[in-house]
Order: sequence, then structure tokens, then C-alpha cells
Amino acid sequence: MDPLGARSQFVDIQTLPTWQQQQRGEDSEEMRLDQNDSLLSQQAFPSPFPARPDINRKIILFTGDIALLNCTAIVNTSNESLNDKNPVSDSIHQLAGPELRDDLLKLKGCRTGEAKLTKGFNLAARFIIHTVGPKYKAKYRTAAESSLYSCYRNIMQLAVEQSMTSVGLCVVSTTKRGYPLEDATHIAFRTVRRFLENHGNSIETVVFAVSEAEEAAYKKLLPLYYPRSEEEERACLPLIPADIGNSEGEPVVPERQIRITEKPGTLEDDCEEESLELDLGQVGNHAFARMEGDVDKQRKLILQGQMSEAAMQKQHQRNYSRWLGRARAEDLSDIAALKALYQTGVDMCGRTVVVVVGRNIPVTLIDLEKALLYFIHVLDPITVKDYVMVYFHTLTEEHNHLDADFLKSLYEIVDTKFKKNLKAFYFVHPSFRSKVSSWFFTTFNVSGLKDKIRFMDNLSQLFSCIKPEQIDIPPFVLEYDARVNGPYHPS
Repeated sequence: MDPLGARSQFVDIQTLPTWQQQQRGEDSEEMRLDQNDSLLSQQAFPSPFPARPDINRKIILFTGDIALLNCTAIVNTSNESLNDKNPVSDSIHQLAGPELRDDLLKLKGCRTGEAKLTKGFNLAARFIIHTVGPKYKAKYRTAAESSLYSCYRNIMQLAVEQSMTSVGLCVVSTTKRGYPLEDATHIAFRTVRRFLENHGNSIETVVFAVSEAEEAAYKKLLPLYYPRSEEEERACLPLIPADIGNSEGEPVVPERQIRITEKPGTLEDDCEEESLELDLGQVGNHAFARMEGDVDKQRKLILQGQMSEAAMQKQHQRNYSRWLGRARAEDLSDIAALKALYQTGVDMCGRTVVVVVGRNIPVTLIDLEKALLYFIHVLDPITVKDYVMVYFHTLTEEHNHLDADFLKSLYEIVDTKFKKNLKAFYFVHPSFRSKVSSWFFTTFNVSGLKDKIRFMDNLSQLFSCIKPEQIDIPPFVLEYDARVNGPYHPS
């Protein structure tokens, strides 16, 4: 901790100039072509990366130590065992403290292209996203490109899923792994650009953190993917590579464009288009593939009450798998942006804490089915082990209250592990009406939940179960509790 009055070593990203604010310098001047040629190019080929000031205002190029950034999360590049020795990783470990190494052991490694999350510990960043870049060999270039794309894509996806507002990205392809810097930079820039276009509404800042040796390549290529004016867009258009990937920035491999359907030989009529889309999502998951009996007959037995408990459980699992598949496929960034559901630290028993903020749920405005999909998507990996939920009912109004039918549907759809591994449900700042509604709902609509609910009138009661530093509480909840119950004094 810094001495009182001393200047913090950490870097406040709010003080850094955005890419849109930076003046075009010599690098852009070197890229200028003859004006007539540029205009001709623009008329023949519109730029795949047009000038977008709204996106450029989210981009920051920072030359320095990524471990010093106070982003919501910073990225650590490592190896499959998550113990790589490189300048980025060494600096992060040094500042985060020994707890980080202990936390990494629990992850049991990370495969190339994946991204995994830990806490930031002593860093200014709340989280660290760990990823493993590919080893580069010219003969396996296509595989390396796809893996590097997956690194950046999974980083950004994880940031959105965890409702992060800012991410600090290091150069994932380390010198040790032999990936050419410029080639890797092209993939990094276009992947982040496409993600921000398609899914990045909730992300406010992306910081590209580089060393002095990497700075020149980043400055040279940034205008290609993030032009700051139409003039710069025209000048950079001829320099954009021919291979810019698909609509998500993913490298396109022609061999992968062949689509194998579940039912070869059937015609794709317009009237069958919808059913085919559903079928394709279940390739290898139909009754024949599982060597089961007639599915329609099984469903009929369920309706008649003649299905065995084991068969009903299997049918429920299939139904949940379909919902989970949809949740993974759909763009849920608009629901994530509400910050109504997120994972935070652990409670006194070491169980993961999931927070629900009632006031952030505009029931009358959102698509409740997408909200259900987002709930499943976020909680599916968490519920494999014990967890607790904290629901802040603070200052909720009529338009924030979820319908009992929706809650019942959610309870019936979710997997068994959701119910089994939920050890406590902390209901903070309940009103009399919400207590009555909860009692009615848990008594008559669902079973097994009533004994897990704990009503808490103030945060002091909550802090007896979860340490304050282990839970991210919205500011309005803290202000309300201080106003109603007085300031919190730890005992």
C-alpha cells in the first residue's frame, strides 16, 4: 500500500488520451498515398473498417506496464501450465502477490486459445484474464491464426459476460512463442474491432498495453482498423490486408465452409428452414444418436404420468441442454449491460458469490426470454460447485419485480445442480410485500428453496456471512444502507 500522501504507482486510465483524441503523426503521414489513387480506391472498394469515432473513443494505446492499469481486468499471457516466465507475467505476479499463484493452481492449466479468470488481488485491476497464445510455425500458420483469434475473442467474451467496463490487453503472442509481431497485431486489432461493433456496447474502454519495442508496430497498424477520420480511412484502405476474416474477425478457412447436415439427402425447402436450423443445433444429440426409443412416445408417457423418474430426469436434462445451447449461441450483451447479474468473490466458507440487483432489471422493457438465457449462461459454470446468491431488493419498484410465472419457469428449466449446489439465498433490504411474496412463492410454487432464504435488513448482517472486500455492492445500495441503518462499523 502506498504511504499516506504518496503518489500511487498505478495508472488511472481515465487520464490517458483515447485513440480518437491523439493527433495523427508521422506514422499516418507515411501511409498517405496520392489523393487521386485514394479516392479511386474508395469508390471501387468501400473500407471494411470505416471511421467510427464512438469506437475510437473506447480505444487507448498505452506504452508501459499493463500490471499498473486500473482497468476492471487486465490480460496475462502465459503457457498451458500458467507458469510462464515473460515480462508481462512476471510483472503481474510481482504486483498481485503470492495469492495469485495459489489461485492459478486451482485452474489446473489453460489450453491454447482459452481464457480463464482469477481475482486481481493486490493489483489495481479487480480481475486478471489469463490466456495462452499459440506457438508459431509457418507450416501451421492457419492453426496459429485461429488460436490467436480465439485468445482475443474469448478475452472479450469473458469481459462482456462478467459485465466488465474496461479491459487492458497485452500482446498475447510473446517473443518466446515466435509469432511475428505485425501478423499478430493485425489479428488483435480486427478481432477487437469486430467484437466492439457486434457485442461491445457494455465495454467502455479497451487499453492496448505495449512495450517500447512493440509500440511502433501498434502505432503503424492502428489507423488501418481504427481510422480517426475519412481522410485517414482513405489513406489506409490500400494497406488493409486481403484476409480480414469473417464478420467476427475470425480467419476464414475454405475447407471449413462445407456444412454437414444431420440428415444428408434431404432438400432444404423454405418451409423447412426453421426446423432445419433447430435440427442442426442438435447434430449428434438426437434419439438415434443416443440409441433411445421413440421421443414422441416418451413425451406422451410424461403427459400421462407413466414415465419413470429416471426417464423424466433425462428428458429434463435434454431440455436444459437445448436452453444452454441457445444461451451460448445468442448475443446477450444487451442483458449483460444491465449489470443485474454478476459473479463476485467468495463467502466465509469459500463458496462463490453471485449478485442479483433488482433495481437494474427493467422487466417491462427487456426480453425476458433473453434474460433467462443470460441467467443460464452465467450460472452454468458456477453451479458445478457450492455457491450462494445475494439479491439486493434495495429501491426496487413495481417495474423491477419479476413475475412469479417467470420465476417458476426459470426454476423448472434450470439444471439440478443449480438447486442442489445453491447453499444460501441472501435477500437484502426486503420490504414487507416482498417477504410475503417470497413466502408464497417458495411454499406453493417451488420446493426446496424456502429453507435457503435469509432475509437481511442491513448490510451488517450480510457482512457477517460475506466479507465486504469479497462482494461488489452497487453504490446506491451502500448509500441507502448508510442513510437508513447508519454507517457500517466492522466489529
